[in-house]
Amino acid sequence: MAEDSLTTLSGTRTGPARPRRRATLHDVAALAGVSIKTVSRVVNREPGVRSDLVHRVTEAAERLDYRPNMAASSLRRAEGKTKTVGLMLEDVANPYSSSVHRAIGDAAAQRGVAVLATSLDEDPVREGEVARTMILRRVDGLVIVPTGSDQGYLRSEMEAGLAVVFVDRPPNFLDADTVLVTNRDGAREAAEHLLAQGHRRIAFLGDLATIATAQERWEGYVTAMRRDRVVVDERLVRRDLRDQEASERAITELLALPADVAPTALFTSQNLVTIGALHALRRHAAQHRVALVGFDDFELADLVEPGVTVVAQDPYAVGRAASELLFARLDGDHGPTQRIVVQTRLVVRGSGEIRPASPGSIPSRG
Repeated sequence: MAEDSLTTLSGTRTGPARPRRRATLHDVAALAGVSIKTVSRVVNREPGVRSDLVHRVTEAAERLDYRPNMAASSLRRAEGKTKTVGLMLEDVANPYSSSVHRAIGDAAAQRGVAVLATSLDEDPVREGEVARTMILRRVDGLVIVPTGSDQGYLRSEMEAGLAVVFVDRPPNFLDADTVLVTNRDGAREAAEHLLAQGHRRIAFLGDLATIATAQERWEGYVTAMRRDRVVVDERLVRRDLRDQEASERAITELLALPADVAPTALFTSQNLVTIGALHALRRHAAQHRVALVGFDDFELADLVEPGVTVVAQDPYAVGRAASELLFARLDGDHGPTQRIVVQTRLVVRGSGEIRPASPGSIPSRG
């Protein structure tokens, strides 16, 4: 990927503070006025410890924000590193997430670092639970596709030296390194491409409206329609589509609309939604009649007939950029936070170049 496709912006704040040392068993023992063995027995919930000692140790641990080290001691390094990082993705089975995973895994392997990866499934509660589990396992860093509305819960861990990089979406209430893509511009380009073919009834099919990237792609679509003075018809808008099956149902509903309302083109703003649209169009023999542009490339998109025109992201570049930020922090970089933006590009293959059936099918502009 060309270097000019990456844009780096220095954070306006002072950046991550130099890490403070995490509290140890020795610290808890000193504050509680007990032996290290007593602290260990309390932490490991062994029986036979006097209740007053349990209370003193627990209170001291809370005051010091002590977290037990669940990693095997044999894996600990002299500098307190476990040589592991956590990767929290939307869905590791999704091609986009898989490519991000692969890029980070490749970079980690070169450094002898293990990657622990899991799916969050757009569940904010799961995000917090998984992050806490990863931290208890003493991972040296986290790469996260955030799902919740507040990532401030990681602030104290970052202050203690945990390296954190967010990908795909920015964090909320937290200043941290982030790798994004041009979602809004890419969606606008997709809609403009369909408008240039003569389409005015362009349906929008999107992911959950609560997802930042889905909202940006919606805004890009709306921007293009308004710039061309085309009214967005709410009858042609389907949002909150989470999988291929939901997309198929939505397309079937759209194709069943009256002839003067039904879309002549589709903008599907997520790869699984695009795949569902392909199935529905073929089932209704409409793949050569209704134009289609999807956001996200996917395997075999160039082999179907017609080939699928897409706004392609570069998820491997996203993962590579995230790993570079992460390992720079682990190597001691305490500079301002970084925001890297990876550019999308329109890939023309045929489906997005289908023109409306006849001039009479194009309503006047609003």
